[in-house]
Amino acid sequence: MTPSQLAKQPVSGASYFIRGFSLAFTPGIRRFVIIPLAVNLLLMGTLIGIILSQLSEWIDGWLSYLPQWLDWLSYLLWPMLAIAILVICSYFFSTVANWIAAPFNGLLAEHLEAHLTGKRPPDDGLSGIVKDLPRVFKREWQKLWYYLPKALGLLILMWVPVVGQTLGPVLWFLFSAWMMGIQYCDYPFDNHRVSFPSMKTTLRQNKGSTMSFGGLVMFFTMTPILNLFVMPAAVCGATAMWVDKYRNDLARY
Repeated sequence: MTPSQLAKQPVSGASYFIRGFSLAFTPGIRRFVIIPLAVNLLLMGTLIGIILSQLSEWIDGWLSYLPQWLDWLSYLLWPMLAIAILVICSYFFSTVANWIAAPFNGLLAEHLEAHLTGKRPPDDGLSGIVKDLPRVFKREWQKLWYYLPKALGLLILMWVPVVGQTLGPVLWFLFSAWMMGIQYCDYPFDNHRVSFPSMKTTLRQNKGSTMSFGGLVMFFTMTPILNLFVMPAAVCGATAMWVDKYRNDLARY
């Protein structure tokens, strides 16, 4: 398949993520997927084990704070709390995985972009990865500091009886979808030295694409087996979205 064929634009942010699965196994790209995939397999495998062993105990403990006269709500809240716990744990583990794999995710995005645009791929090797480490981890810190205050506010809300336990999971999922969009779209933006505030502004101006992309990434991250392959597919999908939607606007930064 030629770069021009690969560059055919999907119609939504979500379809870019689906496209990322096939892009991740494109000849010439597969070798850059190995390390991100291995990191994700290890950490998401651990997540599945923790969730299966602790989920019921966590939810029953949380529901014990409900007043007795609201016991009937437990049948409605149990599945919502299960989703909330899955979202929180999935985001935590995916964040750890992304920190570990960040330099290799950036390399994957760089080579895939060269493949999609027909340009010569960079040839920096290991020295290029080492040289970029300070910039890459500085960017991960920026994402973390953007995330923490908002996540803390949502966690506090979820401890508010009834209101927090019904509204909280919905808000957390929406926020996590937004953060997943930021997390993976950041790799191609950062490769071109687009600042974090400028990237957020651009993604906010295209919030529908960002949220649909991030929401599907979040859904797959919560799904056993499928979540093992999310990271490289999301990096590839976000890179394809950069090529189609954002790279031509680079001159304004």
